Amino acid sequence: MIKSRIAAVDVGNDALKGLFGKLENQLYIPNIIAPDLEDRPVIGIEELDKKEVLDNIHIRVHSPALEENNVIYRVGNLAAKTTNSQELDPGSSKSEEDQTLVMLFAALALDAVESDDFRERNGVIEANYMLGTGLPLREVKEGKDVGYRSQLLSSVHQVEFLVTPKHQGKKINLKFEDVKVYPEGFAAYVNLVMDNDLKVINKELLDKQILIQDIGGLSTDIAVIKNRNVDDDKAQGYNLGVSESLEQIREEIRSRHGVELDSRSDVVDIITRKNDRNHIMVRGSRTNVNDITDHILLELAKKEYRFLRNTWAKNSQSEICYFVGGGSAVLKDYIKALNNKLDGFNIEFFENEEESIWMMANAYYKLINQFVGTLNKDKKEEKVVTESK
Repeated sequence: MIKSRIAAVDVGNDALKGLFGKLENQLYIPNIIAPDLEDRPVIGIEELDKKEVLDNIHIRVHSPALEENNVIYRVGNLAAKTTNSQELDPGSSKSEEDQTLVMLFAALALDAVESDDFRERNGVIEANYMLGTGLPLREVKEGKDVGYRSQLLSSVHQVEFLVTPKHQGKKINLKFEDVKVYPEGFAAYVNLVMDNDLKVINKELLDKQILIQDIGGLSTDIAVIKNRNVDDDKAQGYNLGVSESLEQIREEIRSRHGVELDSRSDVVDIITRKNDRNHIMVRGSRTNVNDITDHILLELAKKEYRFLRNTWAKNSQSEICYFVGGGSAVLKDYIKALNNKLDGFNIEFFENEEESIWMMANAYYKLINQFVGTLNKDKKEEKVVTESK
């Protein structure tokens, strides 16, 4: 029997974040793909294996779950360099996009090919996973998690590495022993109240009514937590995230300064980095683009603040709202300023931006770990009962 390996994967609209095994491997890959040729040209092909794997992900993906099957893709940083790169569009459903699956399979294949948990047979690595992942609250409320889970469980999904450092020619068959799809808002709550050993921390939050506003690339979810559970009737999902605003910034920088940024991730880097924030290089000169980023992000922050205000009005006994997700890291200063000026709600951000960005992946890891632990315990008890008969 093939051993199953734990994987916790957050396919975020900006980037995929994945945690694997016993936390010995983690992956961060920009959520960008580009259809490509099998024999992509590489300058200095003989030096390929000396290049960074994550900068050169080139794969063929075969899966019955895909609408466009057996397609070759550049993934992540490599895709960002092309003119035909694809990022998820506003209004799209994460559970229904080929891109979500391509990113997921690519990350699992990258983990599998470097893991000691799997063996190669007849030129193919057979990899089995227990997967914890999630979808926006809106999609879970619409029941799309059921079809998404079924697609993953019902088939074998194959990834073949093409012109990729260290892994060229390797094939990985991905199978899932089980897949747990969690609502993103609940996952954020779990991360707030449990540590990696599944022990309760922040006990004071357990019996509070709290809000969690998760601002992503394409959507915003506001979970209302009562009695340690998401109140499904009160939870809200909106088709608004930071992606459209990042595209506006990217376009305005291009039109005003003639600078072409490769992807939304480049924009995020410009507006969140510690040094030279809101600065770009224009013809070799350091140039401030604060006037561009400020007015666009402030408008988005006002819309996000309106979501908070409306939700709090309908849930007046809420005690605090936590802002999470990559979008919160981008909008933090603007939302704080609006709140100080207007309602003065009790809100909190994670000052450590990495913690906010990795929050979902960490939560999925805790949840799938707990599920596997319970499963193993049940199997042991069943074995004891069987042997005693």
